[in-house]
Amino acid sequence: MTDPSQNSVQDSNSTNYFDAIVIGSGISGGWAAKELCEKGMKTLVLERGRNVEHNKDYPTAHLNPWDFEHRGNLTKKFLDDNPLISKAAGFGDDTKHFFVQDKDHPYVQEKPFDWIRGYQVGGKSLTWGRACQRWSEFEFTAPERYGYGIGWPIGYKDVAPWYSHVEEFIGVCGNKDGLESMPDGEYLPPFELNCVQKVVQEKINENYKDRHLVHARWAHLTKPKEIHIQQGRGGCQARNLCMRGCPYGGYFSSVSSTLPWAEKTGNLTIRPHSVVHSIVYDEKTGKASGVKIIDANTKEVHEYFAKVIFLNASALNSNLVLLNSKSKRFPNGLGNDSGVLGKYIAFHNYRASVAGDMPGFEDKYYFGRNPTEPILANYRNLHKQDTDYVGGFTTFMGAYRTRGNEKSVSTFGKDFKEEMSKPGGWKVYMYMQGETIPKATNQVTLSSDKKDQWGIPLLVTSVGYDDNDEKMIRDFLKESAEMLEKSGCTNISQHDNKQAPGLDIHEMGGCRMGKDPQTSMLNEHNQLHHCQNVFVTDGACMTSTGNQSPSLLYMALTARAVDFAVNKMKEGNL
Repeated sequence: MTDPSQNSVQDSNSTNYFDAIVIGSGISGGWAAKELCEKGMKTLVLERGRNVEHNKDYPTAHLNPWDFEHRGNLTKKFLDDNPLISKAAGFGDDTKHFFVQDKDHPYVQEKPFDWIRGYQVGGKSLTWGRACQRWSEFEFTAPERYGYGIGWPIGYKDVAPWYSHVEEFIGVCGNKDGLESMPDGEYLPPFELNCVQKVVQEKINENYKDRHLVHARWAHLTKPKEIHIQQGRGGCQARNLCMRGCPYGGYFSSVSSTLPWAEKTGNLTIRPHSVVHSIVYDEKTGKASGVKIIDANTKEVHEYFAKVIFLNASALNSNLVLLNSKSKRFPNGLGNDSGVLGKYIAFHNYRASVAGDMPGFEDKYYFGRNPTEPILANYRNLHKQDTDYVGGFTTFMGAYRTRGNEKSVSTFGKDFKEEMSKPGGWKVYMYMQGETIPKATNQVTLSSDKKDQWGIPLLVTSVGYDDNDEKMIRDFLKESAEMLEKSGCTNISQHDNKQAPGLDIHEMGGCRMGKDPQTSMLNEHNQLHHCQNVFVTDGACMTSTGNQSPSLLYMALTARAVDFAVNKMKEGNL
């Protein structure tokens, strides 16, 4: 194997030259590829994992529970071998092929951090939660207004048209609710609330003037439009088996939407099994010249060259790539004059939830398996700080019927089978998605002595909770339990699962946007301050976490950055 720490000889093959290179094929990488290819750019997408093709590579999509060897359960050996990944939301025997197993890609935890990864074409877009709220102006301005972070170099008005651009293409169901804290978008019809969800919605409206439970805003095609049919996608069948890969294309993923769309232009090349070692900096031009990769199978080193590079490897991997992209000009990582690369890592707080029973409604049911959840928009610290902590939280809510009689003593036989064939009582739950404060002490670095199987330093995580998080959890639990009680629920319980950061799968920061190059890595166009033909538009770019789901923002920022980059290239200014 060639030592990847040494500069490899530039391949003379002209097939190694492109207009643009995109590192990563997930939610933001897929969007970068689509936008670049549509604008005529010959584009190479580098993916460290295997290839996945829509429909063809969804092996469990149509399987019934009894088709699995262990009825969908994981073996004790698998659980013992994978204590980390087996904790991930949506992980199971039917989805494990889309997740990284623990032994294959180790990292170093200075503090407990559960790093959930999916290395394949499509990345985690195959297994994401699909919530698609727009950030409000409150979230863009709160860190600077309340003094717990630096200011974003952009605001809601800068991103709003790009939100629309993305929503119309991917298909987002929802309802225009006129909420200041969760702006409206371009929506397909929402899934209907069931009878208990409607009651909770009504009771919250009756008891709280500042709280609004609304229909889900989710990346599902409830009523496909022509643009979705052109993508080859069909309507959501309400199976709620999304993370197996949807053969109908009912939810958005890179594999079903953006990558095939880019491929139709004739401008796309995808290279799977390409482990990115670093971005190569040209000392003479003051720009990045290309990307050095290690073939995952052969361990051979290759370089690919382009005029512009989009880094979309997912937040922590993008930090790893930049930290490992060292040169005489940038000894501490590409573009890292400020010294903030790898710092200010943040995440979403998912620790708290409440649950209860809802008496009655035993004569009512619902159709299908709704893959979405109603959203209670953030009601904390909007126009002013009204709590003893900063930031806010989105609340997701659901109501469902159980199966069978919970008080039954039967555990097998005819009576048990008959009971289990009938619906039981109603349950209601709420869980938080809380904003966390970006701090310099929450950081990732490269190991000085441990490397992976390709000779790349392992990532070291040092990320934890703080007192602000604890105060937010206490407030969420108190207020949410009160809302369930006022809605008529009984047997209400409060839970703090104490999970480590990372299990939320919403890691952000490390290569943040900002107004000042001395305190940030990227400008208002997601462009490295000190290497301007490199753009970072995945979670690494985030200046703060906000409280709403971030994936829609990544896609909007990516489309916006590509538009800027291509215009600059055409002007000869990039």
